[in-house]
Formats: sequence, structure tokens, C-alpha cells
Amino acid sequence: MTNERRSFLKNAAGLSAAYTLPALSLAQAAPAQRQFHPRPGAWRIFEVTTRVDVQQAEGATSVWLPVPSVDTDWQRSLDSSYASNGAARMSSDAVYGARLLHVVFAPGEKNPWVELTTRIQTNSRAVNWAAKKPVPEAAANLRFWTRPTALLPTDGIVRKTALEATHGAKTDVDKARAIYNWVVTNTYREPKVRGCGEGDIKAMLETGNLGGKCADLNAIFVGMCRAVGLPARDVYGLRLAPSAFGYKELGGNPASLKGAQHCRAEVYLKDYGWVAMDPADVAKVMRLETAEWIKDTKHPVVAPLNAALFGGWEGNWLAWNMAHDVALPGSGGPKLGFLMYPVAETGDERLDSYSPDAFRYQITAREITA
Repeated sequence: MTNERRSFLKNAAGLSAAYTLPALSLAQAAPAQRQFHPRPGAWRIFEVTTRVDVQQAEGATSVWLPVPSVDTDWQRSLDSSYASNGAARMSSDAVYGARLLHVVFAPGEKNPWVELTTRIQTNSRAVNWAAKKPVPEAAANLRFWTRPTALLPTDGIVRKTALEATHGAKTDVDKARAIYNWVVTNTYREPKVRGCGEGDIKAMLETGNLGGKCADLNAIFVGMCRAVGLPARDVYGLRLAPSAFGYKELGGNPASLKGAQHCRAEVYLKDYGWVAMDPADVAKVMRLETAEWIKDTKHPVVAPLNAALFGGWEGNWLAWNMAHDVALPGSGGPKLGFLMYPVAETGDERLDSYSPDAFRYQITAREITA
């Protein structure tokens, strides 16, 4: 760790659990001050197409594609259609209900392909912290979202770190804010990590290597929340369109979305219901939005984002599912930590979903405005 990084962490560690960014007047704002204030509004409709062409197929070949399975006040999962030269059928994960398209190809098929098209409606989110509105949730459901998973243990170093981060926090909002601030302060975006990361939070905390991507950093937030009794969950999805607020790192190119996968997070707070969170995108903007690595959350590029992503996110994004430890139907391979990418197996070998060019898959989207 560099002296510069140590200095940053030392200075940032003084953030209190209830830290709130001060409002900047126009006179105080630096020339580079950004705006980031997503709000619920008109629903947007997107059509998303995933095309897979398995290269060098050998023996039995199968493909699994995530299908939107989230229906909430911020997303409506609509119809899906598909075509293939294999035998395709819709399936779902038995534990989380994550929908997927499962395609099996004849052993002699040398050019397996499948194309899935699905439509969703999406909306931005922003909690009004000044207006408490308790949202009841079944106790069994809340317990489900506090349980450990293979990559999200809630004991050991995860619980120890969470208890330290939330020391002195009284309410569930204070605890969530303390953990959010801890993640923003102590973790960082590491561009060299492949894909969206693996989400092995125990290994990250034990080694002290806290650099990662969205499936790592938001998983730390979720795991630490669960460790102190806050129901929380990862939401696995895909960026669909550029950000309306000009942040280049917070949008996708609809013509090519094969690297646009993005994991977000939610936490349940008794006076507000399920609340949007995304500390990983704060880290992404700090590291990549400008030519230099920003290391101050009060920086005019970061400050509005850091405030807004505690309780909100922009609706230029599709949620596939919230599933962990996914057993793919018909697969002899290991469970997936999460289902956010196309998956394929050929000749009893699982292909690398993080290498879309070698795998040969493409994802595109178009917004339907009429």
C-alpha cells in the first residue's frame, strides 16, 4: 500500500457513521461540480438482446442465459422470446426464483447458437429520508436476506469488521450508513480485476486486499449488513444506456453491452422498506471518471454521487436477479456465486464468461420510445 493510499484511508476514517454531505451553493461549487440526482419518474422501456455463438464445440454443449426476474416498484420484467438451433426452455433457480433460458445442443452440433430477446420497464430510485413510511415485510423473508451464503459469510472477520464499523450506531439507518461509509472509505476500484469480480468477501477482508469491482465491493456492503442483522441483498444486472447526468462510468453503450454487467445492492430499513445502495459505483467514479484517481469524497465530481447512491440509483439499468450459489439445471459443474453473465459448457468444460470475445457472445439494447 502506498503512503498516498495510507494517508487517504487515515484521513477518510474520521467519517462518522451518520455523516451527511453538506449542500453546496452555486457560489461555493467548484467549476467541475457535477449533478447527480436520479428521481422516480416516467418509466423507460428497453428491449435487450443476447446472442451466443459457442466456438469450437465438442461433444455435449449447453448454454444458460439470465432472464429478468425482478418485479418491483422500480422494474417490471416483461415478455421474452428466443431462437436457437438447440432445444431451449425457460427454467428458474429453485431457491431465489432467478429465471434463465437453458439450451441443450445435440452432441454433433458444431455451431451452437442462441438468441434471447427480453423487454423490461425500469425507473430511477431515490428515498425521501425526511418522510418515514414503514413498509411491512414478512419476518421469514427478512430472515432469508440475513442468512450467510458461500461467498457472504456473516461470522468471523466479516462480523468483526461490521461490528467495528457500526460501533455507536443506534438505528438501522445509522448502521447502514456506517457500513456504506466504511466501504467507500476502505475499499477501492481495481481495474485489473476480471469481469465484475468474484465476491469472496472473507478472502478480501482476511488478506486486506480491498480492491475489486462491483460484485466484490457491493458484496462487502451486503455481507457486513447481514452480519449485524440488517437484511440486505445483491442485485445483479446490466447497464443499458448512458447516464443522464454525464458520468461516463455510470452508463452503457447500447450497441455493445458485453462488458456492461453491474451489481447493485439493497438494504431493508424498517421505516423505508428496501432501499437502493451502490457504494461500488462511488469507487468506480473515484478511480476512473477523471484522468487522476480521486481520493476525497468531497471532491465535486464525487460528492453528489456519494450522497445520492446512499438511497438511490439511476434507472438506466436492468436487474436480472438477486440469486447466490446458483445450481445451473443440467450442469455437472460447480454452483455459480451469482448469475449475471451468459454461461456455457462444451465437452464437459465450462467456458470463461468473462471472455466474451473468445466465448462469442454479444448483448445489445434499444430503448422503445413509441
